[in-house]
Amino acid sequence: MKTENILIIGGTGKTGRRVAKNLTQLGHNVRVVGRKTNPAFDWENPETYDAALKDMDRAYIVYYPDLAVPGSRDAITTLTKKALEAGLEKVVLLSGKGETEAEACEDIVANSGLNYTLVRASWFNQNFSEGAFLDFVLDGVVALPMPEAEIPFVDADDIADVVSKVLIDDSYNGQTITVTGPQKRTFKEVVEIMAEASDKHIQFIPITIEEFKDGMRKAGLPDSYVWLFGYLFQEVLGNPDNQEVSNDITKVLGRPAKDFETYAKQTAATGIWNHSITQNF
Repeated sequence: MKTENILIIGGTGKTGRRVAKNLTQLGHNVRVVGRKTNPAFDWENPETYDAALKDMDRAYIVYYPDLAVPGSRDAITTLTKKALEAGLEKVVLLSGKGETEAEACEDIVANSGLNYTLVRASWFNQNFSEGAFLDFVLDGVVALPMPEAEIPFVDADDIADVVSKVLIDDSYNGQTITVTGPQKRTFKEVVEIMAEASDKHIQFIPITIEEFKDGMRKAGLPDSYVWLFGYLFQEVLGNPDNQEVSNDITKVLGRPAKDFETYAKQTAATGIWNHSITQNF
């Protein structure tokens, strides 16, 4: 196997750190970049792009906080142009399933002149253990909108395993891989699964999107985050296409995608859901 120099943009995030670990274990040279690394990488400062890309062969691109936010198209356009100039062989872009704005960024990558693979992900299991909804679980009250939405939650481990493979396997060049879990679940269903796995009382309360956004504002979160979560709930979870289950994880990895029950049991075993906090919103 050829040893590659691989850039991980967003390397401390849910999937990025897992991809970095996978590729390092496979013997590749991995450069994880962010605002506090050396070289530093800041999506809002294109002058940092060149140093991050220097001497790299391939790159995994995760745009923070989400490809849906204003400014993402310009940033992806600039990055892919600089990547092509730097001689990168291939990029893999993490995208969102059912996001119109994300698909615009996919088109930029596809038309950049670079070899590429697009990985479209459903909502992550890890939102409940490493992300925005952990505090809800800790407090025992998960209050979320869109209770009728059926979501094929996908595990970050599976996403990382797929990304790690398609990044170094050129047989996936030009393809779009859609990664979802094996079943669709409502928020109420996953809350019940987490409660059983952790032997903890966790209640699901359906609320409106406006109530959720008001809670975020009261918690002091920036307007950009309030907008983003409103968009993700209303536009993404409200999109019927986003509720379809894909078999691509099995096709790429030759094994089934992790179901939510397995994720919940594994996560409960770490003890992370056994703490309690005072809920802010």
